[in-house]
Amino acid sequence: MKLDVIKLDGEKGGSIELSDAIFGIEDIRGDILQRVVTWQLAKRRAGTHKIQVRNEVSRTSKKMYKQKGTGGARHGSRRAAQFVGGAKAHGPVVRSHAFDLPKKIRAMALRHALSSKAKAGSLVIVDSLALKEAKTAGLREQLGKIGLFNALVIGGAEVDTNFKLAARNIPNVDVLPNAGLNVYDVLRRQTLVLTKDAVEAINARFAEKEAA
Repeated sequence: MKLDVIKLDGEKGGSIELSDAIFGIEDIRGDILQRVVTWQLAKRRAGTHKIQVRNEVSRTSKKMYKQKGTGGARHGSRRAAQFVGGAKAHGPVVRSHAFDLPKKIRAMALRHALSSKAKAGSLVIVDSLALKEAKTAGLREQLGKIGLFNALVIGGAEVDTNFKLAARNIPNVDVLPNAGLNVYDVLRRQTLVLTKDAVEAINARFAEKEAA
């Protein structure tokens, strides 16, 4: 498939040929996208939630009352979960929420995410992201002229420093290098913006996977 290339000032910058195997998938697998997004978010979870178990509660270890003759149930510790100030039964402990997902599934999901943007007309290819000055107001105006108000920008192997500095205070605009391209960030933004260098890197990335 062929797509027009634009410049940041809105001028035309030619066209580029995109791989149908990466950007032209018609049947988008929502289940695959959901699996990978869940996998990504699970990896981000800190897992530092923690409660106190019986041996960590700071309370007396003295027996509450004598074993027999009180007419009440037998208890031996105030640290038990049924008492106020006691431990919590079966509560969360520090752990990792991450789980494994096959590389083929992850690669498939990225192709489907890229294709979903192309299919919806939400894929924009720009010539380059080089700016002379790191001015947020100027960049916001440029992005507004080409209709980019909620976008993920993939800016090549290394993002232009001035562009990165100018874009960091613009809400709903994320800027990542090629290595940061991922399914969750592609889907959470309305428009996906790729530089020509980023397109070449994506093609090379999947070519390596196929060769492997």
